[in-house]
Amino acid sequence: MQPSLPATIAQTVVNGAELWGEPGVIITLVLLAIPVLVALWLIVGKIKDSGSPRLSRDRGPVRGEGTAAADSGSIIRNVDQAGTIRYLQPKKPALRRPQIHSPLARLILWYLGAATLWLLFGTTIGEYLGIKFVAPDVDRLSWLSFGRLRPVHTNSVFWGWASLAMVGLGYYVVAMVGNVRLASIRVGWWTFALMNAAVLLGTLSLMAGINNGGGEYREYIWPIMLLFGVGIILALWNFIATIARRKTEDIYISNWYMVAALIFVITITGTAYLPFWQDGLGETIIQGYYMHQGVGMWFMMYLLGLTYYFLPQQLNTPIFSYSLGILAFWTQILFYTVIGTHHFVFSSIPWSLQTIAIVGSVGMIIPVAAGTTNFLLTFKGGFHKVAGSYTLPFFLVGVVFYFTGSFQGTAEAFRSTNLIWHFTDFTVAHSHLTMYGIITFLLWACVYAVVPRLTGREPPQATVGAHFWMALVGLLFYTVPLMLGGTLRGVAWLEGKPFIDTVVMMAPYWLWRAIGGTLMWVSHWIFAYNMYKMIAGAKHAPVDVVAEPAPEGASH
Repeated sequence: MQPSLPATIAQTVVNGAELWGEPGVIITLVLLAIPVLVALWLIVGKIKDSGSPRLSRDRGPVRGEGTAAADSGSIIRNVDQAGTIRYLQPKKPALRRPQIHSPLARLILWYLGAATLWLLFGTTIGEYLGIKFVAPDVDRLSWLSFGRLRPVHTNSVFWGWASLAMVGLGYYVVAMVGNVRLASIRVGWWTFALMNAAVLLGTLSLMAGINNGGGEYREYIWPIMLLFGVGIILALWNFIATIARRKTEDIYISNWYMVAALIFVITITGTAYLPFWQDGLGETIIQGYYMHQGVGMWFMMYLLGLTYYFLPQQLNTPIFSYSLGILAFWTQILFYTVIGTHHFVFSSIPWSLQTIAIVGSVGMIIPVAAGTTNFLLTFKGGFHKVAGSYTLPFFLVGVVFYFTGSFQGTAEAFRSTNLIWHFTDFTVAHSHLTMYGIITFLLWACVYAVVPRLTGREPPQATVGAHFWMALVGLLFYTVPLMLGGTLRGVAWLEGKPFIDTVVMMAPYWLWRAIGGTLMWVSHWIFAYNMYKMIAGAKHAPVDVVAEPAPEGASH
């Protein structure tokens, strides 16, 4: 027999000071404080550095006027630029292009170019949806209605932007760490065509009102999603065949994560579309399984694999601990696969299944802590490189949001906080902290790391900085007001206030959502410009040898 909701819970949760004593609320406040404290620490460090010039160990004598400073270790630097005003710190350029098979370079660039186009399209739809919250009567066309455009936005950034970019970057990594060519360029093009066809046909069908019914994030009808699935199956074969031909003895940890992610996305998509459980509670349980595994076992798992390759590469240091990476790998598989039903706490789903999901959410502390520790300790001794790099700031933000966003998901899973936040805009903020703060920032870091290596062309430093800061500030403007407004709205519901009153209350928070979303959207156009500058005019000379070593093994 399923226990009923205790009548005192709602009253207890909303009693003033007791609200702030809830574990989930405390965790969320701590997580919000972490990036603020880090930012303050960086600012104080910058102020101290500006007050005391940093001297070189091998400091030469100060030359007289008109004398060239021949020794690079003296206190005088950049003497050739003394007559110019420098607003930006020079960034370290990408290392010399590795020897890479020219057809593979072309394939990767097409994946990343198409992904960028889907990012622009999907987030333009998202920008328009954000405007609708402020001006709901902006149009009266059925195919521009919120109910049709919202799944167009989510699916185009899920399967178009993120998935295409991930697979394209994966082709680079799997060839590099195995020191071999990709097993089949032709199969890579087939995957490219199938994935793009699925997103294009899916977009047209959704805008025409043809969809899969009530399945969130699985709105594409099954024949269209089948195209995507076949493309992923071909990509999996390509990865495994390439790994089987590797010239290295070990299978680098990145391949573990990427191959597992490909297997999981095939499994969860097939499970979600099978007709056996598409009625009643079965559909609800499978829905929770599908949408959460899509984020955690496809996007997150794959991006962690890419980060295990590109972060050590950019820092020019081995990953801190191979063992921590393996611990995070297996515990993520153990815990993440059972947490989907924490979206349906207090529903008619069996109470025991809800409890398992909550326990699994708490268990996610292990892989998240292990992964974050591994990445931050890989940064150890190299934090000074962040200021001189245009890739490392994206990696650092992605890692910070990996920690805070994932733990926020744990905080939301508790029954007491779920009672407040679920069905409010708090969950919208959380989804953007994860899919944008983690997945998209890490993708941008990897793209900026690999494209100059393929083309030999650097992005403009000023526009990379503009892209980074507009995306980050926009994300904070978007999420923090929605978390605050969502909390107040949830409390108002528990107090029995009329629903329409909470709609009026959310108006200023939705305005901030639109402002933040606009900053994010503009940053995507800047990113597209940077992609153009990195790719336009690039030449891909045929090369017969792949010769870039994988990041070294663990130092611990």
